[in-house]
Amino acid sequence: MTDLFEHPALQEAPAAPSRRRSAASRRAAAKRKRRRRQRTAVVLVVVLGFVGAGAYLLWDRMDSLVGDLPFIGSQNEDYPGPGGDPVEVVIPEGASGGQMGTVLQEAGVVASVGAFSDAFSQNPAAAGIQPGTYQLQAEMKASDAVAALVKNEKLQTNVTIPEGYTVEQVVDKVGSVTDITPKQLEKALDDPESFGLPKQAEGNAEGWLFPKTYTVQPGDDAATLLAAMVNQTKKELESLGVEKSDWQDVLNKASLVEKEAPDGYRGEVARVIENRLDRDEALYLDAINSYGLGKPADEITKSEFADASDPYNSRKNTGLPPTPIANPGQASVEAVLDPPEGDWNWYVTVNLDTGETKFTDNYQEFLEYRAEYQKWASENAG
Repeated sequence: MTDLFEHPALQEAPAAPSRRRSAASRRAAAKRKRRRRQRTAVVLVVVLGFVGAGAYLLWDRMDSLVGDLPFIGSQNEDYPGPGGDPVEVVIPEGASGGQMGTVLQEAGVVASVGAFSDAFSQNPAAAGIQPGTYQLQAEMKASDAVAALVKNEKLQTNVTIPEGYTVEQVVDKVGSVTDITPKQLEKALDDPESFGLPKQAEGNAEGWLFPKTYTVQPGDDAATLLAAMVNQTKKELESLGVEKSDWQDVLNKASLVEKEAPDGYRGEVARVIENRLDRDEALYLDAINSYGLGKPADEITKSEFADASDPYNSRKNTGLPPTPIANPGQASVEAVLDPPEGDWNWYVTVNLDTGETKFTDNYQEFLEYRAEYQKWASENAG
């Protein structure tokens, strides 16, 4: 061991120098001191070399395991602000604070997701940020970016209407995503001419609000959006060659298919509906009763099923319901226009997980299918 590693307090104290020391002895002492310094320098180089090599190998090994490592301390990096060039960003529907931060970081608006998430959690109004397209600035301070989004001053908003939504559900969805309120929508719906609803709909927009994604621009009002939905329905019907005089009936039938048919069985369900209408028989579709009563089918009572005064009672009244019961998509309209041939009069979905549905023109066979469903339901209860 060299004296580099010996604590000075443990070393033997040197003798006092002699004033009579010769020049030669002084030169020899100086030479020995230089050699010790050289040995110390060599040891330091060797030790530091080993440490450096080990650190490099450790870093290289970690890098190969986890990929590029972020610069330590950058997770909450923040720009000083106030920002530079304008940047458009799209906040998706249902985005969390962290997801918003990712969008903004990738767009160059904020320096890090961590800084944005911290600012988001510290702003009580941040939970009210709505989806849509916003114009922010490059390199903003994270708290400023949150404050800008909280204002909900969007350039545009996308709202998606799923197939099978009722008018009531459309109103709720639009009101939750855009600046157009349910009250404004309901007021517009009370004025069918304001959004171009055809007269054959007799003032009821059910079935006419085509399901798709719509872009709402700043300044768009309820009538503007509803008109876009109605115009899209007209466009779809025209593209499929539906005569204008048949629009309402086609949408009515298509709405029943939309609510009743599992995926892959739209055409067969459409055929059953046509067969029953041709035979002037009650449709017996619980989805119609459910729409009229505003409750799930399994909550409808025996007395309600027996009430012939209810125009939406599909067990007591023949023909189509007074209005469509939902807004159908293109696939359901196409099924109504070209259903497969068949004498089917009944159908039962025997497995709700797979959607397997069986069709028949024999009542006894229908009862067997129903028993098959009941067996499946009892085995899969809860």
